[in-house]
Amino acid sequence: MNCVLEKFDGNLWSYHLVVLKEIAENFISAENDRRVVCTINKKTSFQCALMHKGDGNYFININKKIRDAEKLKLGESVYIDLAKDTSKYGLPITDEMKECLEQDEEGSAIFHALTSGKQRTLIYIASQVKDTQKRISRALAILSHLKSTKGKINYKQLNETIKAMN
Repeated sequence: MNCVLEKFDGNLWSYHLVVLKEIAENFISAENDRRVVCTINKKTSFQCALMHKGDGNYFININKKIRDAEKLKLGESVYIDLAKDTSKYGLPITDEMKECLEQDEEGSAIFHALTSGKQRTLIYIASQVKDTQKRISRALAILSHLKSTKGKINYKQLNETIKAMN
């Protein structure tokens, strides 16, 4: 389907593609799971959510990295394919994070008791470094933080824990 790259004025979400309600509802499950895999111009695929736009339609956020990779400009028409995201977390999980979860029973139990959105945020935090050792350190810091706070995430404190473990 063709969409136009739009931008919200003064809004947190900014650049996005509108997905009409009639199309979006094909991908939203009864549990209100709105996770999809979006492929832009048959080249760049990424996992995302169909977000309510407020007018009955939905939108998909398009970050700077994707805009730059696809050379997208505001107002430009973009071809997208959507598919239901059937992955466990709705985001790729690093091998290091997966291994830490497998080895730390208590940390894994707390992690898996979190909402799926919080799980994705923590997976994202753990994956944002290229160095394998740093990904291991981040995963360990995240699980340590979850255990020390009994699953109540304090992102400022988590960031300090990550810095201390590097």
